[in-house]
Amino acid sequence: MSTTATLPLADRTQSLVGSVIDSSTSLLAAQKHDIVRFAMGSPAAEAIPTEALAEVAGSALGVDRADSFDYASTEGDMGLRTALVEALEGTSDATALERVTITSGGMQGLDLACKLFVDPGDLVSVESPTYTNGSATALSYQAELLEVPVDAEGMVVDALVEGAERAGRKPTAIYTVPTFQNPSGSSLSLPRREQLLEVARQWGAVVIDDDPYGLLRFAGQDVPSLHELAAGDPLVSSVRTFSKIIAPGLRVGWIDCDPSLQQLLINAKQAMDTCTNLPAQRLVEGFLRGGHLTEHLVASRSAYRERKEAMHDALTEHFGDIARWTDPEGGLFVWVTFEPAVDTEALFEVALAEGVAYIPGNAFSPSRRFPDALRLCYASTPPARIHEGVARLRAAVDRLG
Repeated sequence: MSTTATLPLADRTQSLVGSVIDSSTSLLAAQKHDIVRFAMGSPAAEAIPTEALAEVAGSALGVDRADSFDYASTEGDMGLRTALVEALEGTSDATALERVTITSGGMQGLDLACKLFVDPGDLVSVESPTYTNGSATALSYQAELLEVPVDAEGMVVDALVEGAERAGRKPTAIYTVPTFQNPSGSSLSLPRREQLLEVARQWGAVVIDDDPYGLLRFAGQDVPSLHELAAGDPLVSSVRTFSKIIAPGLRVGWIDCDPSLQQLLINAKQAMDTCTNLPAQRLVEGFLRGGHLTEHLVASRSAYRERKEAMHDALTEHFGDIARWTDPEGGLFVWVTFEPAVDTEALFEVALAEGVAYIPGNAFSPSRRFPDALRLCYASTPPARIHEGVARLRAAVDRLG
């Protein structure tokens, strides 16, 4: 008999679905053959500014700053919060010190937002497809999910309204990845951003604005963030992270929300981890104060543009007859849909054997709406390897028949 079957588990354990994306890290680590890795949504090792971080570490964590290894204030070390506010001046995420709480990565920001705003049984709208860990966080607080379709202009806000009408109730929270969406790569257009905020205000629904990729635009025109458009509206809580713009292993992010919520965030965070890793906070502070972020973002955007174009060219060469895909203007991802349909979950093991990894489309929908789609991350792979990986993927499709 399973041990868990005899334990008095909490009801919420039935809603803990885990992450196919995060689990892929362990799966790929166990492989012994060469694999082109389009699965994890992370920068390439060579894209992480290790030299700058090492340079900063000496002064940020040196013997004259021995307190860097102590506990930090729960809301975040004052040095990092101040440096962050200064770094965001002039951007679409410009903010004030009293609005910023430092988190242990973007995921903790999502968890804190759900902890504050979601009760068991609440209706929470999510994009479809959506970031797996975002919907899983809402489910872990026993929410009921309303999936809203995404097209080339991001979330279809009219479909959100129609979905709420069908459900017979309004969502308590609206979760969105508005810019270079994970997994589709599409961005919410300005008219839809304005429409979404108007709908949220009419309903009194909180918008959980998860935007890790907004600073990674390499083409097209800038669009104001939901944070900027909201102009301080307390219904909008913005979750951000340094994982995509500096390095994922830092596990440092922030949540930007109405100052009246900060004590609640502190209370909630103190019951989770007391404070975010102080050495990592000091390292990020030094990186920002040293002026490294601007230079790093310029290099990242250039590299990601080149890699996205390589992905587009390779897909055109190998899949032009059987698939369509998105053409993002920034971020990390391309979303591929097969026509005629290919079962991308069945394809996964064949592709792994051929030496290429991706995330199947059903991972991005709680109701498994995308069996014929998959997500490819181009950011972590050089152009030549991208062409090789896409060729391997086509070989796997042909093997599957």
